[in-house]
Amino acid sequence: MHSIFRVTALAMVCAASLAAHATGEAKNVIFFLGDGMGPVVVTAARFYQGEKLLAAHPGSLQSSEQAALAMQRLPVAGRVKTFSKDSQTTDSAPSMSAYMTGVKMNNEVISMSAETQAYDPAGKQYVRGEESNCPSGNGQPAVTLLELAKGQGRSVGAVSTTRVGHATPAATYAHVCNRNAYNRIAEQSVPGHPHYNQSLRDGVDVLLGGGQRNYLPQSVNPSSKRTDQINLVAAMQAQGYTYVDSGSQLAVLDAGNTRKLLGLFSHSEMAYELDRVQQKKNEPSLTEMTTKALDVLSRNPKGFFLMVEGGRIDHALHGSNAKRALEDTLAFDQAIAGTLAYMEKKDPGLKNTLVVVTADHDHNLVFNGYAKQGNPILGKVVDGSGHLSKAKDGKPYTTLSFGNGGRPGSSAASQVNAEDGGKPWIAPSRGSAGRDDLTQVDTTDDNYLQEVGINLGTPGAETHGGGDVMLFAGGAGAQIFKGTMDNTKVFFKVKQAAGL
Repeated sequence: MHSIFRVTALAMVCAASLAAHATGEAKNVIFFLGDGMGPVVVTAARFYQGEKLLAAHPGSLQSSEQAALAMQRLPVAGRVKTFSKDSQTTDSAPSMSAYMTGVKMNNEVISMSAETQAYDPAGKQYVRGEESNCPSGNGQPAVTLLELAKGQGRSVGAVSTTRVGHATPAATYAHVCNRNAYNRIAEQSVPGHPHYNQSLRDGVDVLLGGGQRNYLPQSVNPSSKRTDQINLVAAMQAQGYTYVDSGSQLAVLDAGNTRKLLGLFSHSEMAYELDRVQQKKNEPSLTEMTTKALDVLSRNPKGFFLMVEGGRIDHALHGSNAKRALEDTLAFDQAIAGTLAYMEKKDPGLKNTLVVVTADHDHNLVFNGYAKQGNPILGKVVDGSGHLSKAKDGKPYTTLSFGNGGRPGSSAASQVNAEDGGKPWIAPSRGSAGRDDLTQVDTTDDNYLQEVGINLGTPGAETHGGGDVMLFAGGAGAQIFKGTMDNTKVFFKVKQAAGL
C-alpha cells in the first residue's frame, strides 16, 4: 500500500476511536514539535509534497495542492497562541517550556518559574560563553511533562535534529535561566554530575541529536565549547548508556539489549535533510532516530513519553532559505507518518497512545500572488493565463518571500553557504536601482534565498513571527485538543490525557 493511503487509513482509525478514549488513558505520549513551523510553512510543504508525489507518480493527484501531510490527517485540530511573558513574539525557549510546564515565561528562559530573568539589570545575558552564571534565587525549576512521566515509572526520551541541548529538547529535561548556557544544560542530563537534574531519577532513557561540542572535552574534540576536561559522554556510559555517533552505528544498534541510549551525531546541529541526503552524510534521518527511540522506549509496559523535534525547519527560515525549510518539514512529516504506522502495530487504534503535533512559533514566511494551480511553490508566480505575474516595478516575484531577513554582506562568510561546501547564496537584493530582476534566476536552486521586505542584516537575521500556530492530535485523549488555546494550556491537556 502506498504510504499516503496507509497514513489515511491510520488517521481514520484515530478518528473512529476518539469517543472511546477517556481522560488518563494515554500511557504513551508522543509530542512532535516542528520548530518555527507556522501555517504558511505547513501549507507550502503540502504543495511541495504534492509536487514530489506527482513527479514520482504522475496522475496520483489532480494537482499538487490536493496533497495531504501525515500531520493533517490526524482527526483533531486546534490553534495555539504563542506569545511569551515579556514579548508579543516568543523565542523557542519559553514557547516549548510553556508546552512542557504550563508556565508562561520570559524569552530565553528554559522551564523555570514565571519570574525568572534571562538578563541582568544591565541587559546582559546570564551566560559566559556557553556556561551559566544565573544567580541563586533567580527563579525555581518548573516541573515538566517528561519529569512527571519519569516519576510514574514511564520511559522518557527526546529526539531532535538540533543540538540535544537546544531550546526545544532542553525544555523537556533541563532548567536554566538562559537557554544559551548549553554546557549547564548538558550537565543536567548526566546522572552523577554535580549539576544533574535529580527529577530525572535514573536519567533520560533516550537522547538523540547533535551537540558533541557540549559533551566532549577539548582533549577529545578540539572545537569543544566545554571549559573543563570532563567527558560527559564517558560519564553517561559509566551510568549504563549506550553511545552512538553515526547513522550506521544507530542502524545496527540492538534496541532489545539497550537500556539507555545517547546518540550525538554532529559537533553542533545535525545537517539539513537536503544536505544529509545529497552529501551522503553518515547521520540518521529524523525518522530513523524516532523509530530507534520507540524501539527502546516502547518496551516499558508502564508506557513512555517521547518528544520529537524537527529543529532545523526554524534555522532554514531564519536564513530565508525556503527550500531547506520545506525539505526539513517533509522529513518531519515522514517521522510522523512512520510513528503512526509503528504505533498502530504496537497499539492498534492508538487506544493507549496520544500523538500531538504542533509548532512553538511562527516565522515571517509569506504566500504571494494568485499563482495557477500546480505552479511550483518555490517558483515565480505564474497566473492562470500562463504569464509571469509582475510587481509594480515590472519585474516578476516568487510565491514565497519573507517579511524580513538578511542578505549577504561584505564579509566572505556571509556570501556562501558553509553547510553546502561554500557554494554562494543566490540572494536578490534591493539597491538604488530597485529590486533585482528574477526573470532568469532559478528560484528553486538549493541556495536561493527568498526576497525580504525588511533587511535586518546577513543571512540568519530573519525573526520569528507572532502569529498563532496549528496543532494536530490523534489517539487516546486527543478530543480535548480542539479549539484555540494558549500554549500553556497544552501542558494541562497532555497531563490530563496521560493521567500525569
